Amino acid sequence: MLAYPQIDPVALAIGPLKIHWYGLMYLIGIGGAWWLASRRLKAFDPTWSREKLSDLVFWVALGVIAGGRLGYVLFYDLSAYIANPLLILEVWKGGMSFHGGLIGVMLATFWFGRRNNKSFFQLMDFIAPLVPIGLGAGRIGNFINAELWGKATDLPWAMIFPTDPAQLPRHPSQLYQFALEGVALFAILWFYSRKPRPTMAVSGMFALFYGIFRFAVEFVRVPDAQLGYLAFGWLTMGQVLCLPMIIGGIAMIVWAHRRHAAQGAI
Repeated sequence: MLAYPQIDPVALAIGPLKIHWYGLMYLIGIGGAWWLASRRLKAFDPTWSREKLSDLVFWVALGVIAGGRLGYVLFYDLSAYIANPLLILEVWKGGMSFHGGLIGVMLATFWFGRRNNKSFFQLMDFIAPLVPIGLGAGRIGNFINAELWGKATDLPWAMIFPTDPAQLPRHPSQLYQFALEGVALFAILWFYSRKPRPTMAVSGMFALFYGIFRFAVEFVRVPDAQLGYLAFGWLTMGQVLCLPMIIGGIAMIVWAHRRHAAQGAI
């Protein structure tokens, strides 16, 4: 068994002001995405300035934060937030939904594309390889917060989390998600998108592999206490939300390549 590193969730305290690692992980994810996007900007559109890229990153980041928080409220714990709406503001305690954040990104991207003469999937294909940076950083934030841990196990890398009332050795599922949703997904999308691909194909790859990775980790992750398992004694809300991503990702990849082949035959 590995010892859980006792990391204070508060990275810096200045009087009453507290800066949490969880919030810093979002800044790292957004900053890393902007830096990598700036490297790919000329290949995407040589007429775009860094200022326009900064505008895109700003609106996408806003979509991530607003959508992620509202998605968690709606998908995972609506009754608690209806009872105490002020809890919505306590984002430093965690409680963000990837799927809600994805919807927020999609809405921001659609709006930005309409204003800048870019199609929705042109922008989504550009953004998709950048997203795993934020996903990976967010999972490290979950690990520091000692939240979203896994089921009890006797594996040698199990950890006892200080927030676990039972104090059982558990799967460090946050680190599994960091490795899959952060590192592996980034590698797949980055190398896949280095060559020209049909519009929508990169977005499809993102949806497919994120869905697969998240669906798999959910088998060893403890479901949210207020929801539990939704069906069959193993199906979680995360898996329910990932099924459309897997199916949609496959459909987008097939559709993108078929359309590209048909256009090439004309």
